[in-house]
Amino acid sequence: MNYIKYKNRYNDVFTFTETKDGNILWEGNFEYCRFGSPNVYTNAYKAYLTDEPPHDHLLTLSEFKKAIHEYNKETYESSELSKKYSHLIYSDIKTINMVDPSGGPYLNEGYNLSYLSDKFKGKIIQSFENAETGYLIKVKL
Repeated sequence: MNYIKYKNRYNDVFTFTETKDGNILWEGNFEYCRFGSPNVYTNAYKAYLTDEPPHDHLLTLSEFKKAIHEYNKETYESSELSKKYSHLIYSDIKTINMVDPSGGPYLNEGYNLSYLSDKFKGKIIQSFENAETGYLIKVKL
C-alpha cells in the first residue's frame, strides 16, 4: 500500500495512506479548513424545460449549468436565465466535493492525486467522506 507525507506552506503535515480497497485516507490537522458542496441544478433545469412559451433552442443540462451563471460583464447584471431560475439551485450540503485546509493542499472532485505523488498516479478523486482522523478520499476505480 502506498503512503506519503505532505508538508504544506505552514509546515502542517498531512498523511495520505492507500487503503485495501484502493481509496486514500487523508489525515492531519483540519482545524482551519474550507469545504465545498456541489450545486444541484435538477429543479431549475426542470422548470426551464417546462416553461412556456417553448424555447427556440433547448439547452442541454451541461449548457444550462454554464449559462445560468452568465452575466453582463459591463453592468454585472444577471442574465435573464439566471434571474428566472437561479433561486431553484441549491447546494447538496450532505456531499463534500472540495477540502482546502489552510496552507493546502487544496483537493477537489475530479483531481488526479498524482498531484501529490507519483505513487497515486491515475487515482482521480470521486468524493470525500468524513473519517475519525480526517477524510477518506474515494477514488474512481
